[in-house]
Amino acid sequence: MHNLEWQYLEERSNSWRRQLYIKGKKLLASDIWSDAIVNKMTPNEVANNKGLPIEAVNEAIAYCQSHQALIEEEAIAERNYLESKGYQLEPKIAHR
Repeated sequence: MHNLEWQYLEERSNSWRRQLYIKGKKLLASDIWSDAIVNKMTPNEVANNKGLPIEAVNEAIAYCQSHQALIEEEAIAERNYLESKGYQLEPKIAHR
């Protein structure tokens, strides 16, 4: 999966994940992308919030947009693993 076109992203050989990380950070590219979507943040806002260059944020977003299947596959695998360990991922509905 190594791709020379990514200036701010890198593989991690010690990780089960195949998606790329922000170079020098314990931060997945998909974390950048999901922060922007979930929190309705602009790339500039994400860059300021994470202390990253705007170019790194734009690159992470572009990477995620072009690798959506991989990111979804890894999210499902992580969810399945956590559920198999007994973690409750959905909140319980409180009855009144």
